[in-house]
Amino acid sequence: MQKVDSRQVSDDEKGHISQKEVISPEDSSDTYPQAVPTKGAIINADDDDSGPHFDTARTKTLLRKLDWHLVPFLSLLYLLSFLDRTNIGNAKLFNLQRDLGMPTKGPDAIQYNIAVAIFFPFYVAAEVPSNMMMKRTRPSLWLTIIMIAWAVCTIGMGFVKDFKDFVIVRALLGVCEGGLFPGVTYYITMWYARHECGFRMALFFSAATAAGAFGGILAYAIGKMDGVGGRGGWSWIFILEGLLTLAVAFVAYWAINDYPRTAKFLSEEERTEVERRLKVDRSSLADEFNLKFAKDAFKDWKIYVHMLITIGIYTPLYSISVFLPTIIKNMGNGQYSAEASQLLTVPPYVVACIFTIGAGWLADKTKQRGLYMIFFEFVAIIGFIMLASSGKAPVQYIGTFLATSGIYPLVPMGVAWNGNNIGGSLKRGVGIAMHVGFGNLGGAISAFCFLAKYSPRFIPGLVTLASTCTMSLVLSVCMHFYLKTENARRDRWAIEHNMHPGNYTEEQKVAEREMGDNATFFRYTV
Repeated sequence: MQKVDSRQVSDDEKGHISQKEVISPEDSSDTYPQAVPTKGAIINADDDDSGPHFDTARTKTLLRKLDWHLVPFLSLLYLLSFLDRTNIGNAKLFNLQRDLGMPTKGPDAIQYNIAVAIFFPFYVAAEVPSNMMMKRTRPSLWLTIIMIAWAVCTIGMGFVKDFKDFVIVRALLGVCEGGLFPGVTYYITMWYARHECGFRMALFFSAATAAGAFGGILAYAIGKMDGVGGRGGWSWIFILEGLLTLAVAFVAYWAINDYPRTAKFLSEEERTEVERRLKVDRSSLADEFNLKFAKDAFKDWKIYVHMLITIGIYTPLYSISVFLPTIIKNMGNGQYSAEASQLLTVPPYVVACIFTIGAGWLADKTKQRGLYMIFFEFVAIIGFIMLASSGKAPVQYIGTFLATSGIYPLVPMGVAWNGNNIGGSLKRGVGIAMHVGFGNLGGAISAFCFLAKYSPRFIPGLVTLASTCTMSLVLSVCMHFYLKTENARRDRWAIEHNMHPGNYTEEQKVAEREMGDNATFFRYTV
């Protein structure tokens, strides 16, 4: 760790330090500074007094205002995104394979799984470049462009004639959708303090569970259009859901606010307060676009550990998202019809939505991430074990509730945990994209967990999912204890050198602004 010259703070100088800035080691997990949205920002008395400083009541009002203007539309975008990538699972039950000439038995029955998997490598390849493009341009423009593009691809899937064309369009869909999730999670960090991001990411990601529930109901209704216009029910699922996305895309450019400074729904005083809060929360770490900060992300071993944790989570996430209708249809003795199976997917998603939002709120309130990750990973493991070990429909159905309720809260919590612990704006954007991108490779793995030859129980696939969750659990435990140990080490160093974060001068912070999370005043979220 780079050492910074210490100084003894006099009583007079201490009087100028805001009470908000006096942080004890016990509070260090989430309240120490991290990354800053404005170049050269410094935490000191002058910064804290340079603009409005809202009291608790006004701060809550401001956060509610941000929430109402930002989160609902972002959640709608992700709902549509998740719906358009996973509706292939609903379409399968309405003769998709038959009409496109995909075999359902024998060695060639793997074609459907290939169609599911092809989406993910292209999705992953687009994520880091997309986040860099959003930083280079602006959120409203970039997110609108990719949204229109993936809507066109979704509609196009409804008009394909054979397996080859379907695979090509699915690959294009992956390229177009790749920037949304990492882009929006990065975007949220540009508005909220670190200990506020997890709950907002959970609200945003809860749209994925809503997409599962809504998708089942929508597929049930659209499936009845089988034969309309000479097209199968699966075709209408893609066409109508793609048109819905396209309609929303046409208003996205005006609905998305780029940055606090340009937000028209905020008053000038509120804009200044949002920026001030971010400065206090994230200190003086570098914010400019410089490729060396992207390189810092690629050299940070902690991000790679989070990537492994994430692929262990996203593999079962996409397995559930795409194959839950198939799993339910095959429960027990396969007594459920395609229509009933679609409707039975709804309750597990509703419960998962409640847990996703509740866990995000609680994790922010307690300023913890790792312990919640460990708990929900354990819940998901139990769910997959129940699905694999029993052939009784009631036991299997309860297993779907535990699997979904365990997996879905982990996604926004994992992104928030990784993002909280990356110092510097560009490094954080690239690190989040690396994290999400590698995790999404789990979607390609998930496509081959439920091969036709494993039907109806799919035991090898379910055991694989329990195993990936176990890997994530072990790594989460290791990361949690490492971060606690490192925070304690930095606290000891600070005490020895009289370098409490509230005591840093402007010059000392500027000297460390390019060190990111290696800065001596940075503390990790555990």
